[in-house]
This record gives sequence, C-alpha cells and structure tokens, in this order.
Amino acid sequence: MKIGAENKKELYAMITLMIIAAGALLYWISSPSTPTPGAAAPKDNANAALAQPEAANRTGRSRGKSGPPLDPTLRTDLLRNSEEAEYKGSGRNIFEAQAEIPKPIKSPVVPQPKPQPAPEVASGPPAPPPIPLKFYGFANRPGQPKSIFLANGDDIFVGKEGDIVSRRYKIIHITPTQVEIEDVQNNHREAIPLTAGSA
Repeated sequence: MKIGAENKKELYAMITLMIIAAGALLYWISSPSTPTPGAAAPKDNANAALAQPEAANRTGRSRGKSGPPLDPTLRTDLLRNSEEAEYKGSGRNIFEAQAEIPKPIKSPVVPQPKPQPAPEVASGPPAPPPIPLKFYGFANRPGQPKSIFLANGDDIFVGKEGDIVSRRYKIIHITPTQVEIEDVQNNHREAIPLTAGSA
C-alpha cells in the first residue's frame, strides 16, 4: 500500500512550507492591526513641525495654518453647563417599537340626520345552502337500476335512486339530463343538471 511518501525530498519540502505558512499565520494574527498611539504622536514641538509637512506630502496637498492649535485640556465649565441642561423629550421611548400617535384632527360637528326606520323584512328561517354535488353521468346495465356518478370536490360517488351519498344527500329521481337530490338534514330538494362536456 502506497501513501505517497516515497519521494522523501518532496515530503520534507512540503512539511517545511507548512511550518513557514503556520508561522506567518501566527505572526499575522498576533500582531496589532493599528499602530500604537505613542509611536504616532510627536514628542516635542520640533518633531511636530517636521511631522506636519510629512502628513501633507502623504495626502498630496499642503496644509496651511488653520487657526490656533488644538488644546487637549478638559474644560469642566462647559461640562457643568451641559449637566444642568434638562432634556424635554416628546414622551416617546426611542428604545421601544410603537406606532406614532397621530394628533387628533378637529372637525366641524355635522348634525346627524334622524335615522329612518328600517323596512321590515320577513324573518323566516334562512335558506338552506345549495347542494354542492355535480352530476357527471350515469351507467345503465340491462336488468339493473340506473346508476349515476356524482362529485363533491375530489370525492366521487356512485349511487342509484334511494341511495344516500356523502352521508347527507338522498337520490330521489334520475332522468337522462338531471338528477333530483334531497338534503336530508334540511329537507331541501334540488335538481342538479348533467354537467356539460361529460355526456
């Protein structure tokens, strides 16, 4: 069984390259990505004067004197003034998601017309729902009663006069063009025509 380590020189070269790559990766990960602040800051005014033209050369344009130098001292009097200021917000919490409250719109008051009495509607029992079956066709064998094919969605039923399909609908009478079906729960009869294209 060969594992590919027959050429010892190539194996040693590969191991050496892997060690060098691991060392470079370790050096790259452990070194800081930004220079330290002490190395970048000039130590005296003479070095500051030398550093300014150097910075201008790096950006490609020279800087003119633009006012007084930056004063690094902390001005506590300005901080005290800001501490005394009191925040007067709108009452809305910016850290919670909430709908903006619309300002109420004042509209003129319109006098309401007097309600007219509603016309009386005959209050009887509601109409029963239509029978959802579709009549697709029939089968007629000699010596046997006529059978029909009914569908309710994806369900297909085969039945003859007097049968109850879908545990609710009774087949009353079959003709070549329609079938009369009764909803036994509501005592409602309906004639369902033969669906076009299936004859």
